[in-house]
Amino acid sequence: MTTYLGNRLLSALFASFALLWTAGFAEAKSVIHVMHQGDPGWVKAYGDVAKRFEEANPDIDVEMIYAPHDAYNEKFSAAVMAKQLPDVMELDAPFLANYVWSGYLQPIKPLVDKDVLDDMTGSNIAQGTYPIDKDLYAIGLTDSSVVLYGNKKYLEAIGARIPKSVDDAWTREEFEGYLEKLSKLEGVKWPIDTFRGYGIKTEWITYAYGPLLESAGCDLIDRKAWKASGTLDSEACVKALTMMQTWVKNGWVVPTSSGTNQFYAEGQPAALAMGGHWFYAEAAAAMKDNIVVMPLPKIGEKGVSPNGTWIWGISASSENPEAAGKFLSFLLKDKDYRDYAKTQSAYPGLKSFAAESPLYAEGGPLAVAFEQASKTAVARPPHPAYPTITSAFMQAVDKIFNGGDAQEALTAAAKKIDQDIEDNAGYPPFDEQQ
Repeated sequence: MTTYLGNRLLSALFASFALLWTAGFAEAKSVIHVMHQGDPGWVKAYGDVAKRFEEANPDIDVEMIYAPHDAYNEKFSAAVMAKQLPDVMELDAPFLANYVWSGYLQPIKPLVDKDVLDDMTGSNIAQGTYPIDKDLYAIGLTDSSVVLYGNKKYLEAIGARIPKSVDDAWTREEFEGYLEKLSKLEGVKWPIDTFRGYGIKTEWITYAYGPLLESAGCDLIDRKAWKASGTLDSEACVKALTMMQTWVKNGWVVPTSSGTNQFYAEGQPAALAMGGHWFYAEAAAAMKDNIVVMPLPKIGEKGVSPNGTWIWGISASSENPEAAGKFLSFLLKDKDYRDYAKTQSAYPGLKSFAAESPLYAEGGPLAVAFEQASKTAVARPPHPAYPTITSAFMQAVDKIFNGGDAQEALTAAAKKIDQDIEDNAGYPPFDEQQ
């Protein structure tokens, strides 16, 4: 009897221990929150990666947090105010300096697999590096660029020269001459789509139009003194924006009201498009052999193109940084994710992904975009004041394109930027870089 009762007692104790152990195991399961943006295709791709990661790592749950592209920065700011930053966050590369300076990100080299770090292209490293400590805070599968797309039938009709490389880009005289000819060509409603339809809530104006200003000999801010007055509102910038304003006044540019694509839309009413590399996939599918990809024109003596895209960082407040790093490594190596990225003409930021992407190989349709990365790419100003820099510049461009005085708009923007830097005591230690 005693033995029977003893065995029952032992069995009960073991059962209780098992329940406690199971509960403890459940409590020990890590949860990471991943905040991202993107169109429905990318959203599904990220969600599918998260499912595969959870299957491979049953001790980690991934909760995806979606924020619309146009409202991403607002949702991120709300997370900051609520002190609820995600473990992993997607961020637009030019905002990295502000995020690191503000203490939102931590270095990722100790957290991401070394083979992934060693796989990064130079431009990928540049877009994820904080200029003060030279440490890496973010990484991505991709980088980006903007090229000049052309409709072959329209270009042939006006006898336009087709550049084959970055070194052969159109000059300003050629570019404006072709715009003039295209404006008179039957079937062409607008000579060029510069995607004004993206508006001023995205980063497009600064990203795509800024390089034209830099090619013309000016910049958004003096990158040594970190002062906008005398640079953004300089004679060179005023002339460059007045030039672009003239394109709008001449009716050469697709208006904001006509949306974000008149290049391969029905009837193909725009002969040229100054568009991102991501635009190629759908444009080529619609236009077949009639699409031409060219480098951005040289407004001044040298050509300039943009770089920097949405990349991934790990928040400084993450309670599970190792799990976050494990997820990032998994994401960047995931074959299905890479395969989807290739269908979207994604611009390589990892050398292994470049090798898998024939679009960007020598002789490939987007080879000129990859060539721009090494020859003409200039990053947007890597400074904590960047949110103010881009906002002020985009508002100024919008005013100018709508008929405002270029000097007045740019001077107001420069003052706004300088005031922000002054209000933050120069954003030390950036104030010591002069």
